[in-house]
Amino acid sequence: MKIVLAYSGGLDTSVALHWLRDRYDAEVIAFCADIGQLESVPDVRDRALRTGASAVHAEPLTDRFLADFALPALQAHARYENKYLLAAPLSRPLIAQRMVELAHEVGADAVAHGATGKGNDQVRFFTSVTALDPTLKVLAPVIDWELGSRDDELAYADKHGIPVPVGKEKPYSIDTNVWGTSIECGELDDITLPPPVEAWQLTRDPRDAPDEPARVRIGFVEGVPVSLDGVELRLADLVRQLNDLAAPHGVGRIDITESRIVGFKTRGIYEAPAATVLMTAHAELESLVLDRETLHQKQGLALRYAELVYYGYWFSDLRRALDAFVATLQPAVTGEVVLDLYKGGCTVVSRESPHSRYNRGLATYEAGDEFDHRAGAAFAYVWSLPLTGGRTA
Repeated sequence: MKIVLAYSGGLDTSVALHWLRDRYDAEVIAFCADIGQLESVPDVRDRALRTGASAVHAEPLTDRFLADFALPALQAHARYENKYLLAAPLSRPLIAQRMVELAHEVGADAVAHGATGKGNDQVRFFTSVTALDPTLKVLAPVIDWELGSRDDELAYADKHGIPVPVGKEKPYSIDTNVWGTSIECGELDDITLPPPVEAWQLTRDPRDAPDEPARVRIGFVEGVPVSLDGVELRLADLVRQLNDLAAPHGVGRIDITESRIVGFKTRGIYEAPAATVLMTAHAELESLVLDRETLHQKQGLALRYAELVYYGYWFSDLRRALDAFVATLQPAVTGEVVLDLYKGGCTVVSRESPHSRYNRGLATYEAGDEFDHRAGAAFAYVWSLPLTGGRTA
């Protein structure tokens, strides 16, 4: 049997690699997607080989991840439950897509992942793989094995000499990529306590951030961020530089009690410095260039888009249809937004666009007011008629 395993180098997938070899007498090919995670990809590759992988495919996918997954979500303003910027859920369909492609290339019988039965990712991997190739078997060793806790996994790893990057003194489950970081487990399970200081991976405590704000200028062309402080950059470079600028100011921290796919509440903390700044800037620019009805409709659809991503429905017709709607609006989303990053906050300072719908002559109450106030009064009369029940004064 030949299995392609989505391998991160963490505790679950490291134990899973060894367990799959033993349980199925299988050749296990480790697949590692390099999407800008904090972990050293060469170290992860070495760990997979030392754990018994027959081969390791570590692929640079940051550009593909940002262009094909993070950018559409940015343009849709996808925030799950109006908070979570979905760094991990956006990466799962890409990982699943490459696993399916790799399975076809090497003639694998199955793909496997390291998600738990109560986690969101086991749903995301299964739905994504099934959407792409329903004939391919999806194995979930963490669901099937006899190991009942993280302590059991640590004991298994110690018994079999499996190198793992966590221990009882570092109990967090951490997932990272260039778009953001997810931290769960350990003391975070107690929702009455603030996150431990050491749990945060990227951002500085806002209380310890610089006392002077950092001002940044983001340029967009047709909805795509293309420049930072007047310097044109590739999307990946722009996101990395913006992460480096925003993280020291404590920007992008999220602490959420969220509604999991499988039906219960969980607590996670997330860090998304660049994504927070870019979404704030993009939303501000859209508010300037879109008419009221289109803007409000898009704002209403943003939550639905985020749900589809979170639920593992990336390869759904509805997500593609929403992308098509969003894409029709992006040509107008061109311009620049200036923001201040300060003590965890991201505040818009100014905005401009050649497609701006803002007319100062109509907006001002000062000299130069061009609005026809008598027409406004007549409009108010007509607008109120549905509320009168047909009665008039």
